[in-house]
Amino acid sequence: MSYGGSSSGGRGGRRLEYGRTYVVRPKGRHQATIVWLHGLGDNGASWSQLLDSLPLPNIKWICPTAPTRPVAAFGGFPCTAWFDVEETSLDGRDDIEGLDASAAHVANLLSSEPSDVRLGIGGFSMGAAAAFHSAACYAHGRFTNGIAYPITLSVVVGLSGWLPCSRTLRSKIESSQTALRRASALPILLNHGRADEVVTYRNGERSAEILRSSGFQYTYFKAYNGLGHYTIPEEMDDVSKWLSSRLGLDRPRG
Repeated sequence: MSYGGSSSGGRGGRRLEYGRTYVVRPKGRHQATIVWLHGLGDNGASWSQLLDSLPLPNIKWICPTAPTRPVAAFGGFPCTAWFDVEETSLDGRDDIEGLDASAAHVANLLSSEPSDVRLGIGGFSMGAAAAFHSAACYAHGRFTNGIAYPITLSVVVGLSGWLPCSRTLRSKIESSQTALRRASALPILLNHGRADEVVTYRNGERSAEILRSSGFQYTYFKAYNGLGHYTIPEEMDDVSKWLSSRLGLDRPRG
């Protein structure tokens, strides 16, 4: 199932039109809803098909498509992107306005879910970076622009990604006991291929280290030998098992 996009603000006050959102309905009892964010230049369709094939009948997946915008890494060439990016690493310039807009869009997608359903955010590459930014906003209790963060997160998953705004994360989380408490209770999974040529393995490893040292003590990091900038069945099997365990999902019958 899919439905049309919506608009939100972006760099320079431009209105950004989100693409189509694809929804994978739970095949069993609805226990969790996870928004999954695609990588740079991709869309929600391909991930919705992969997520639909996982042995997770109690999860509803929402796979939005990012707005098309000029991307600095491509010399200003427009493509689907959750925020503007110059380099896919911790050391690049952070498009805080774009990150906040994407985090707000994701929170809005999750805001109408039933109160007894647990909520999560996952993503690949740039989508993982956007998911990590949402984790920071949730723990801090507000977006970078000061607006209150409206939902409660139970899990965050990032594949082949990097942590944006890494230089300010620790001070943000240590600013209040509430932020420290939220960070310390949020399970985060980071997976990364050792042969990743787009977002280097060291960026994934450093992202996990910074999350842990900033107070996200339930940060799990797994490396995959020989894996480049893509996913493989073994990795998605690990994601499925991790989500089942962290969310306390019903065990499949049979």
